[in-house]
Amino acid sequence: MLGNMTNISFQSPEFLLLLLAIPAIIAWHIWRKPDREVKMAVPDLASTSSSGLLGYTQYIMPLLRAISFILLVCALARPQQTLKEEEITAEGIDIMIAMDVSTSMLAEDFSPNRIEVSKALGQEFILKRPYDRIGLVVFAGEAYTQSPLTTDHQIVNNLLSQLRCGVLKDGTAIGMGLSSAVNRLKDSESNSRIIVLLTDGVNNEGYIDPYQASNIAKELGIKVYTIGIGSNGLAKSGQQGGFFRSRRSRVELDEALLQHIAVETGGKYYRAQTAEDLQTVYNEIDQLEKTKIEVNVMKRYTEEYRGLLLWALILLGIEFILRHTFLRSIV
Repeated sequence: MLGNMTNISFQSPEFLLLLLAIPAIIAWHIWRKPDREVKMAVPDLASTSSSGLLGYTQYIMPLLRAISFILLVCALARPQQTLKEEEITAEGIDIMIAMDVSTSMLAEDFSPNRIEVSKALGQEFILKRPYDRIGLVVFAGEAYTQSPLTTDHQIVNNLLSQLRCGVLKDGTAIGMGLSSAVNRLKDSESNSRIIVLLTDGVNNEGYIDPYQASNIAKELGIKVYTIGIGSNGLAKSGQQGGFFRSRRSRVELDEALLQHIAVETGGKYYRAQTAEDLQTVYNEIDQLEKTKIEVNVMKRYTEEYRGLLLWALILLGIEFILRHTFLRSIV
């Protein structure tokens, strides 16, 4: 009858009010039952068998009529299936995430530590950007591209989840991390290109000056959002010191540099001292950098009443044949 019950609507739903008559019809049928009892002489066992069959059919016949009535009412209400087609045109943004993976990111002022929280919230940010191309650069004392720009966000998130501190030469080469991200965006034809640079340190490694890297980003029209992560004061480092004691390190963050990079390129600088702060930062960047999306929805309707009407006529035909052939011979 109805091939697929999803997205079904009724063109004339007022006819469904007729279904309220069903209880009244059932009550009327029960009230008239004594007048319709069949009284007949039973001369032999064969007649007894026919009488028993008649007893069953007196319930079948009203049931066939009731089902037919319901199907006819539903057919009158004109059920329609709505088929939606969406044509999505998206003007995506190219985004490179540059993440610090120096050993200081193991500090435990975030739970369990800075790097794990940064990875988890970075993954959430990526999942919110389904129409953008996203890539990943990591840096410590040196930098390299973990993932080029891609729309396959699952790959980026998988690579992000595998990041570990201590794999690269230790240190904080902000200039090299920024320049690597800029290099991945310089040939992009997207109208909007941004870098999200996250670090907890001071530029102390690398042969590329971060101020020079920010100037290049500005010339190419690449916007940089910088995030300084880490609480104030001393933080448990997550690395073992002498006699198996946990080392504690003071947070050193070059906020002046990060502010300069952000202002120079038209971005914004954020300070995240807690996981909640970092979540807020990612949410704000997500709101500031909106992808232009055009969605054209086309709807088509298919009439579904024909199947209901066909089955109603079939059941009425069966009831008519039984009444005027088989049941008539029994009576």
